[in-house]
Amino acid sequence: MTTTVYDFFDPETGSFSYLLVEEASGQAAIIDPLLNFDGPSGAVSCAGADAIVKKVGSLGVDVRWLLETHIHADHLSACAYLKKQFPAALSAIGQHVIKVQARFSAIFFPGSEIAQDGGQWDKLLGEGDELKLGESRIKILETPGHTPACLTYLVDGSAFVGDTLFMPDYGTARCDFPGGDAATLYHSIKKIFALDDATRIYFCHDYPPSGRVKSCSSSLGEQKKANIHIAESVSESEFTSSRIARDKQLSMPLLILPSLQVNIRAGQFPEPEQNGLVFLKIPLNIFE
Repeated sequence: MTTTVYDFFDPETGSFSYLLVEEASGQAAIIDPLLNFDGPSGAVSCAGADAIVKKVGSLGVDVRWLLETHIHADHLSACAYLKKQFPAALSAIGQHVIKVQARFSAIFFPGSEIAQDGGQWDKLLGEGDELKLGESRIKILETPGHTPACLTYLVDGSAFVGDTLFMPDYGTARCDFPGGDAATLYHSIKKIFALDDATRIYFCHDYPPSGRVKSCSSSLGEQKKANIHIAESVSESEFTSSRIARDKQLSMPLLILPSLQVNIRAGQFPEPEQNGLVFLKIPLNIFE
């Protein structure tokens, strides 16, 4: 293995971001970076992203990629902020982001809908694409189901799966967001299950039960044996029925409304109003 993974945890949202370093070349990729956002006050901080910037500086590596596994609904992306810190880095997301943009741009930006072609990122990725990172190659699996645009990034025995899988004792992603589908998620996870059992699965979140230390990863073998929603023996019908039933019991993520309107713009905020202030909108009754 020629790459090293550094993880960064945000306790407020239970989110992991990653710095992936190809050791021979010193080239690096940042995966799922976030901005710190306090909903009640509207205060935005770059503390989490700056921790990654500081680590990049201490290692002396060259950031080549800013990668998103999907449009996040529980935290704001720091992609635009990090583009300013690393101007040579290219941003990328799944090609089906245009489906997410089409749905939500009309809600948040009526009359001046944002571009819905994914052009806010430098590169849109699809199944089988590869990104060069020094001597390594980051391979792309499309793994929709949680959202239409979900990707898994494969490199040197590691798989960055976003929200598709969590620790085995927490299960799998919800599928009740617009464009989500439990059967689609089942087949995406089966695609991941076809990888080697030793593959290290890196999650975007962990919500550990009492008594367990938080963790950013597990082996694929552990997932296939013990995932409470989709262990290897679970059938498609069993998974879809239980996933749909569970999703009906879940509340919306606390930051879904501010997150969506920023994240469909690759982490960019709306333009300031006439008074110089930037506003995020809270539309009423768009989710049941």
